[in-house]
Amino acid sequence: MQFIKISFLIIIFNSFQVYSQSKKYKIHTVAFYNFENLYDTVNDAFTNDDEWTPNGAQHWTTEKYQQKLKNLARVLSEIGTPENSNAPIIIGGCEIENRGVLEDLIKEPKLQQFDLGIVHFDSPDKRGIDVALLYQKKYFRPVSFSNIPLIIYKKNIEKKEEILEVLDDDVEVKKENNNRVFTRDQLLVSGFLEDEEIHIIVNHWPSRSGGEKATSLFREAAGKLNRKIIDSLQQINPRAKVLTMGDLNDGPLNNSVKTGLGAKGKKAEVPEFGVFNPFEEMANKGMGTIAFRDSWNIFDQIIMTESFLKNDFSTFNFWKARIFKAQYLIQTSGQYKGYPLRNTVSEAGFSDHFPVYIYLIKEFQ
Repeated sequence: MQFIKISFLIIIFNSFQVYSQSKKYKIHTVAFYNFENLYDTVNDAFTNDDEWTPNGAQHWTTEKYQQKLKNLARVLSEIGTPENSNAPIIIGGCEIENRGVLEDLIKEPKLQQFDLGIVHFDSPDKRGIDVALLYQKKYFRPVSFSNIPLIIYKKNIEKKEEILEVLDDDVEVKKENNNRVFTRDQLLVSGFLEDEEIHIIVNHWPSRSGGEKATSLFREAAGKLNRKIIDSLQQINPRAKVLTMGDLNDGPLNNSVKTGLGAKGKKAEVPEFGVFNPFEEMANKGMGTIAFRDSWNIFDQIIMTESFLKNDFSTFNFWKARIFKAQYLIQTSGQYKGYPLRNTVSEAGFSDHFPVYIYLIKEFQ
């Protein structure tokens, strides 16, 4: 197996100490991107995808679809440069119609060289959009994966305990319930980054459609389910390394992230078995991955267990986090100048979200 070998003068700032040394490191980029409506052009009779067909509201043609694939491939091949010349070795994605669009995506010339694998399940979302994981087979080897349903209901939304009680019941829903909110599953993938076991949860939490306050409890339920998954992994291995990533439809300071998941924004505040959110500090500085009415927020986040925060780089640990904002991803004119360059009826864009990424580094012996 070949490794990325990076030799550079590295300065790492964290809550433990500051040091500067000339050392050799292996560095891997891990990313998340909301692909924004990555649909093919075929009408699926089982989902609400009519809008994304040649005769639909978006006039979604083969030419637009192919351009969308090229756009996404360019982004995914460039996230994390110039500090790491290799593309991300793990990519979480959402707003994906099916496995077929991912198969088309990884065949794009800008991605083909990376030999990407796919982990994908169809979820019960009524729009037919799913989450998925792409990975470079050379560096990451999945050994198990499962889609964990988030089961929430519209009924009695004012009573928090009635919405969240299903999280404590290890039962399957045997039949469709008209009160159920059919949202995306949470994808859990366990495997080996080189020779180290890690776990990845890919998320796309319930949207704010209907209002932020009216739907907040659904995302709090998603956060609690995320925490439950992490707890179960830590019961098996207290030092389990877990990354949870996704479009959470909430920012780092919302209850779903701060209370439901229990994420801390400062390393020094993260307890044993706790989780750290490096994007909270960015949010406090007014940075964002998505804009609405000229207000920015960071819905797209990569959050990690405390086991990634060790100052010992004999194993892969967290170095730093970033939002990827290449100039070509930014609207340059009009009402939405400065916003992410998204799809329009006239042309295929990139996404209404900016991607996020982190670096994991390990000292090269």
